[in-house]
Amino acid sequence: MVKLGVNIDHVATVREARKTFEPDPVEAARESEEAGCDGIVCHLRKDRRHVNDGDLDRLKAAVTTRLNLEMSVDPEIVAIACRVRPDQATLVPENRQEITTEGGLDVVRNFEKVRSVINSLSGEGIEVSLFIDPEPEQVEASKKAGADIIEFHTGRYAGEFNAGGGPGTRSEKELENLRKMTEFALENGFTVCAGHGLNYSNVAPVARIKNMYELNIGHSIISKAVFTGISGAVRQMKELMA
Repeated sequence: MVKLGVNIDHVATVREARKTFEPDPVEAARESEEAGCDGIVCHLRKDRRHVNDGDLDRLKAAVTTRLNLEMSVDPEIVAIACRVRPDQATLVPENRQEITTEGGLDVVRNFEKVRSVINSLSGEGIEVSLFIDPEPEQVEASKKAGADIIEFHTGRYAGEFNAGGGPGTRSEKELENLRKMTEFALENGFTVCAGHGLNYSNVAPVARIKNMYELNIGHSIISKAVFTGISGAVRQMKELMA
């Protein structure tokens, strides 16, 4: 069955709204693991808008599944990752003005920088994933850069689905592209993951893509947790993915 990585960033977002100590993203990680998730995801941004350095250190000590650190190629963040040594680092684009990640990492245009960061992280025993748009040139560049894992940005599919998906619609075309790019990536030796904009309504078709390894989901689960608690939210997502 496809695995579920739970992104706990927005637990920290709620905390930072009051600049206090609660809710605690580490406690959210513990409860998510107890509910059956397969990994914990967090994004240490340059502006520290949600997860901070202390959270990352505590998550490293507390997570018993896998800790996946989303991060930019900024030298400061790369140095922190090399010190903390999460199980996995996922390189993502980062724009200070964006509300959330707006697209995949452009490996083609930033090839040398990405390859250098992959080498630095791999040298510390960290598995490296690249968060990319489902496009063949990005898959090929990721392979040349030395990555073994890629995560497809599913924002276009999710947006079209939420606008009214179904047979013959643009969301179905985006889903078919995800299927084709997953097959292409597998042929190139990648472990394939996906995420961004996935929720309780649109996740099932992506989870059914053959040989999809993991889906990383945050905002939807944390939103559901407001009403059900995080354990219930994680369990419901796992059931839909199954």
